[in-house]
Amino acid sequence: MFKPKIKLNRVTEITPEILKKYGIKALILDVDNTLSTHHGQVLLEGLTAWLFSMRSRGIKMTILSNSTAKRLEPFAKKIGLDFIELGLKPLPFGYLRALRRLKSKRKETAIVGDQIFTDVLGGNLVGVKTILLTPIKPEKSLRFRMKRKVEAKLIKWLKITNTEV
Repeated sequence: MFKPKIKLNRVTEITPEILKKYGIKALILDVDNTLSTHHGQVLLEGLTAWLFSMRSRGIKMTILSNSTAKRLEPFAKKIGLDFIELGLKPLPFGYLRALRRLKSKRKETAIVGDQIFTDVLGGNLVGVKTILLTPIKPEKSLRFRMKRKVEAKLIKWLKITNTEV
């Protein structure tokens, strides 16, 4: 339940060829530490070109986050994507809403995010493919630092390494 299908460092490393190899036609994207730093509004370097590349190849995309609309709306407008706020990841509700919004089948969809206990677990529970990314920047809160330590041990125990480069 905690092992991703694909492990990469950055969202910009996801190529159309990788998506085709796994039969992925739609992406559910996390924001924090995936497309920008945690609670940041600055786009990850290369994100605009990557989004253009995905769109030009017909890849459908939406944002799913546990954050509020106040945090997500300005970011989503910048990159021209729809969003689902308060997604309650890893529970299935937000994922199911995203699938309906994308009009996509589970087997043709992937969640892209930086957290095992929300993005990967939720994606695996709902039956979409999972792409785990290395966080852009370490969070500073004690809660996140503790979660990241547990994730690091799980990554080592499950022998999760970059699968596509």
